[in-house]
Amino acid sequence: MTETILQKSAMKCLIENFGIVEAERFISLIIKEPFDYTSWQENLYEDMTVEELSKAAMDYKRKSEKSN
Repeated sequence: MTETILQKSAMKCLIENFGIVEAERFISLIIKEPFDYTSWQENLYEDMTVEELSKAAMDYKRKSEKSN
């Protein structure tokens, strides 16, 4: 996947899930604040059980297959 395709896909995902305003707000937060993606990622799913995470992943896969 090229960087351009990755950027477009990520922005599409943000907009679909949060709307344009919140997507732009998220981008602004990342740009203006020091951001350690690795430590953020380590804590991203800490409140979810393995079953919840698995269900969310399966739901996302089904949704993305329908939109393609």
